Amino acid sequence: MNIVLCGMMGAGKTTIGIRLSELTGMRWYDTDDLIVDKYGRIADIFEYYGEGRFRQIETEIVHRVAGEDNCVISTGGGCVLRPENSAAFKEGGGKIVFLKVDLEVLFARTGHTGDERPLLKNTTFEKMRALLEQRTPIYESCADYTVDTNGKGIDEVAREIVSAFDLPLIGG
Repeated sequence: MNIVLCGMMGAGKTTIGIRLSELTGMRWYDTDDLIVDKYGRIADIFEYYGEGRFRQIETEIVHRVAGEDNCVISTGGGCVLRPENSAAFKEGGGKIVFLKVDLEVLFARTGHTGDERPLLKNTTFEKMRALLEQRTPIYESCADYTVDTNGKGIDEVAREIVSAFDLPLIGG
């Protein structure tokens, strides 16, 4: 079984994914890191080839990691917006976890990161609100489990996921 973390940019998918891996001994992948390793900076892909090409590359990476087992997979914020990606994760034995976080927290974490996060370039609080409102129903519909991360620490969120799926602990 794989644990697939989804949610908005800045929800903590990478940080929680690393902690889950430490606690369980499961391999950890970050789909954005895998894209960068193979194709270069995400901002450059967006700039030179557009979001459509980026999403094709992302789907290619999803199919590669979804077929593995005993992994924690941190996804990019838009990854599960493509139904074929969430379907691939589930077909591969994945359980999708939505890391839910308040808009104010997201904006504080990511409102200044447009250089690294192309969809947040020149973002405003209202643009982020619209993106969150558009994406939340999709995250909720594909998720097997939702964690409200507001006011919770990294370890607390990771342990809630461990408990929800009865994952064996090896560390921490």
